[in-house]
Amino acid sequence: MKRETKGIFVLDEEGQTRFASGLGKDVFVARSLAAAWRNRGRVPLRRLWAMTDLEQPLTIAAVHNTDGVCFLIFEAGESDDLNEFLASVDSAEDILRHFITDPYRAMVVVDPGGKIAYMSPVHERFFGLKHGEAIGRHVTEVIENTRLHECVASGKAQVAQLLEMKGVTRIVSRIPIFDRNERVVAAIGQVMFKGPEVISQMTEELTRVKKELDFYRRELSGIRNRKYGLDQMVGNSEAVRRLKEDIIRVAPLDVPVLLAGESGTGKELVAHAIHMLSPRNDKPLVVVNSAAMPANLVESELFGYEAGAFTGADKKGRKGKFEAADTGSLFLDEIGDMPLDIQVKLLRVLQDGLFERVGGDKARQSDFRLISASNRDFGAMIAESTFRLDLFYRISAVTLRLPPLRDRLEDIPELASTFLEAFAHRQGLQKKGITDAAIRFLQSRAWPGNIRQLQHAIERAAIFCDGPALGIESFGSLESAESLLERGNAARTMRRDPSNVSDVRDAKDRVESDLIMEAMVRTRGNKKRVAEELGISRSYLYKRLKEISAKRGDVIIEL
Repeated sequence: MKRETKGIFVLDEEGQTRFASGLGKDVFVARSLAAAWRNRGRVPLRRLWAMTDLEQPLTIAAVHNTDGVCFLIFEAGESDDLNEFLASVDSAEDILRHFITDPYRAMVVVDPGGKIAYMSPVHERFFGLKHGEAIGRHVTEVIENTRLHECVASGKAQVAQLLEMKGVTRIVSRIPIFDRNERVVAAIGQVMFKGPEVISQMTEELTRVKKELDFYRRELSGIRNRKYGLDQMVGNSEAVRRLKEDIIRVAPLDVPVLLAGESGTGKELVAHAIHMLSPRNDKPLVVVNSAAMPANLVESELFGYEAGAFTGADKKGRKGKFEAADTGSLFLDEIGDMPLDIQVKLLRVLQDGLFERVGGDKARQSDFRLISASNRDFGAMIAESTFRLDLFYRISAVTLRLPPLRDRLEDIPELASTFLEAFAHRQGLQKKGITDAAIRFLQSRAWPGNIRQLQHAIERAAIFCDGPALGIESFGSLESAESLLERGNAARTMRRDPSNVSDVRDAKDRVESDLIMEAMVRTRGNKKRVAEELGISRSYLYKRLKEISAKRGDVIIEL
């Protein structure tokens, strides 16, 4: 804002008055300025400050050198924001200097005619100009592609605009400056960011943070909607009551637990219940599916790896599951499918808690509570030397056997109601009922896929049921699984003759293989649907497909 000079007061180095005019002749003003000059050794003389002890506030500008000082006196209104700022902030001069010379907001000022009144040193260096060389020149002669003259002419701000100067793109803002009468008296051009890549980086960072926020929101929602505990274990049969009692007894003890049971009996749910009832319940439960991990990645997933340990490794390295589970619990699902070489290393970790990352030589330690699970026959695997006996003893300090669904058929009504309610909630639908005849039908089946198979069967029936309640006719899709069950029962009956054991196993294997291949063709290779229809886990399906492919000498094509 332009101001008229109201006076001048000049002192020499010794403080003698050399010249005075206007308000500089005022006795009070002259004494105050002389005192400020004499006390400059104790209180540094500011170049710009406000004098508010007068009836009419004044703004003082001091220009001094080795010969003395010249005070320029300006009149300021009582409501002058600048005057208030200068009067109340001791470091006002330094703050103003910062805004003028800040290299991240380099400033160019033009007058109403578009001529440069000021250019910051960083801009002068950028354009290769001597200090003050740009002053008085039209801005278009100095800065290519500028529109600062348009801003001062129109009085309209231009914020966050791209400007290319000497082959370099910057993000700039152009702001018009108004006086008290709302007249445009100048315009300021400032560089906001060094380049658009900074905006791009900010955008990427915001996107990353948003994704993380969405992830944690989903996780929190999942935790709220999935309360792993005893109350989530549906059923009141004697087998379920005994299992719950065993969980309550074992959970507080810091000992390894092995969950043995057929596929689909709810081993992961039990693992979560044990963790939630343990003293480590405020720490993480890290879940690892040993069967689903590729053989070449098992070690790096469990032990982690150092930076550059192998091609494609994260530059910063990565924690493994053992480190992630420190002070918490580690759930090794399908531990029976773990490779022998990893079993050896796992045994050492369980013995002393020590391990090394892949590609590293530093011993690390992790304190976790191990919970394992498998549907495999450990006795047979140990006899075949596919599972270490010493590791089995280490993981099975306590073994809990999960009952198959065929041993707790009285729980089916409650299970069916729970599955229908959960399905309706997820899909936003009205909950369907189920007839007594349908319940009796479900209880007449042996369910080789156990609870998981029952859940999938009920959800499929709910999808295709047009009425308010599921009837027997709603479960026609059970035929393929029933075929497997009937043939499996026949095989179990034949086992009574020891001489036929080998033939029976081969027959059962062929029947299962045929059913799997028929389902693969029918679903066009959709493994998820095949596992659901046959009531088996996907990890077991992958294993059987690999065995079938090896025996037949062909390749299972993924459609």
